[in-house]
Amino acid sequence: MLARVKPGNLSGTLSVPGSKSHTIRAVLIAAMAEGKSFIHNPLPSRDCLSSMKAARAFGSVTEEMENLWTVEGLAGELQVPEDVLDVGNSGTTLYFVAAMAALLEDWTVLTGDHQIRKRPIAPLIEALSELGAEGFTTRKGVKSPPAVLRGPIKSGTIHLEGNFSQYVSAVMLVSPLLEGTTRIEIANAIERPYLDMTAGWMEQQGITFDFDNENYKYFEITGPQKYKAVNSAIPSDWESVAFPLVAAAITDSEITIENLDLSGSQGDDQIVDVLKAMNADITLNREGSSLTIRGGSPLRGITIDCSDIPDAVPVLAVAGAFAEGTTTLTNVEMVRIKETDRVALMHQELAKMGVEVEETHGTLTIKGGKVKGAAVNSHDDHRIAMALQVAGLAAEGETTVSEGECVAVSFPNFYEVMNSVGAGIITEQ
Repeated sequence: MLARVKPGNLSGTLSVPGSKSHTIRAVLIAAMAEGKSFIHNPLPSRDCLSSMKAARAFGSVTEEMENLWTVEGLAGELQVPEDVLDVGNSGTTLYFVAAMAALLEDWTVLTGDHQIRKRPIAPLIEALSELGAEGFTTRKGVKSPPAVLRGPIKSGTIHLEGNFSQYVSAVMLVSPLLEGTTRIEIANAIERPYLDMTAGWMEQQGITFDFDNENYKYFEITGPQKYKAVNSAIPSDWESVAFPLVAAAITDSEITIENLDLSGSQGDDQIVDVLKAMNADITLNREGSSLTIRGGSPLRGITIDCSDIPDAVPVLAVAGAFAEGTTTLTNVEMVRIKETDRVALMHQELAKMGVEVEETHGTLTIKGGKVKGAAVNSHDDHRIAMALQVAGLAAEGETTVSEGECVAVSFPNFYEVMNSVGAGIITEQ
């Protein structure tokens, strides 16, 4: 699908769908829990559907209805998947189910789409081996899926690099099912809001644990404990809010975004403070769970630490392209091993639009200036696709973005939502 975008302003009110990160955690905890879980307002994206597929592979009975998913819990008694477990494009699902597979005595085979088959899983398998797991990737010298893994793991001490929070969250989620105390020791913990999110779900479902809530150097979980069934509504997704928010900030627009999660449970809500620091006019209405943003004032370039908001890097790079002066995104090295190397690809695609960009391994620097419409490539990465379409709303001339259908990975109704406030994006098969 080709997405065509012309310059334009936005006006009106919109809502974004539920959080992908929350939905996946809810589904996989529900699979391990006792009883039947009810997940309200789930995000019906490809990644979240992959987590439901994984729950079924481990033996859960699931049902997907509009605005409600149900999962029959297995009370920790997971079954070995009878077929290869394909997680599609979902890295979060890949790592979480790898830890779940390590609970089982027999082998589980894990794979995914072409992007997942480039994402590293060997470091997680090596860490799980400290607790007794066995596993390997199937291609010599390649640390990515397909991978084969079995347990059963036992409680003990496991050491993880904290620069990839999904590894840590994966071990956190399965540790309550082990007898004895599991201590997760973490070096250089970043993406801390995602660890807080995992911890919050565990606490909500009845799990107790101890952790270093100042430096995140360890989590200590004593089991066996049992997860209670989930009966919760999924909050709106700040990772999706970022796109209309930046779109309004770089155009002469005024929009209100409703039904926001203002609990602080998602690290990406920091984008409000980031954009305010760049001179964006944003008013939060906490009582109404909404915000209003008024564009038209020039943004100014700043330095942004992205260690806790890695998924916002593509759209923040776009904000920087329209800001006065220079914007530098720091601590972006882990963004290089998401679905794609988003640092290198945003450099490449923004350069096609006439933007001056420089990168190091851990930084992306964007010099604001004139941005021209161009034919750009999403590289089948949903966040790059949406970020480049946002850029097209403020660029001179038409922008075309390839493989626009990939937005369904995290924001299935992106086009409907954006066009409802006047984006005028045209899609062509």
